[in-house]
Amino acid sequence: MSSNQFSEAWSGIEKGWQNSQLAHAYLLQGAAHGAALRFAEKLLKGKITDEMLDAIVMHNEVATGKERSTKFQHALAAGETITGLITATTLVYPDKKIASVKTSSVSKRMKQKAFAASVKRENILECEKIGIPLDEFVELSIHSMSEISEILGL
Repeated sequence: MSSNQFSEAWSGIEKGWQNSQLAHAYLLQGAAHGAALRFAEKLLKGKITDEMLDAIVMHNEVATGKERSTKFQHALAAGETITGLITATTLVYPDKKIASVKTSSVSKRMKQKAFAASVKRENILECEKIGIPLDEFVELSIHSMSEISEILGL
């Protein structure tokens, strides 16, 4: 594959992910009911892969009435949800910097149901359905968020 082909392919993937993130945000802002799901599907059809679209729609199992079943669906649900717990953990640190957050701190808070109570721990545990143990997933997630800490403001 030439560098031009790679650039074109990456640009397509990047645009697809941007579209999937927009749809995901829309669906999570309280609009994730039948009409909104159909709208998102129409809006994104052909702009992202069917697998991405399916994972976005399946992120809200309640609205679809279906259970997540693919690795991608579980990965999106776990990945999106762990970021909330990591952010909440970061914000209780004195410096409010993700660089200070330890895997053990997030894992400890995972067990504290009152901490970041709206974070669905069962979604985070879906990391195990894709073959990644919880502590490893937390560490990977902290590292990934640390790489973009300036963008996140953490």
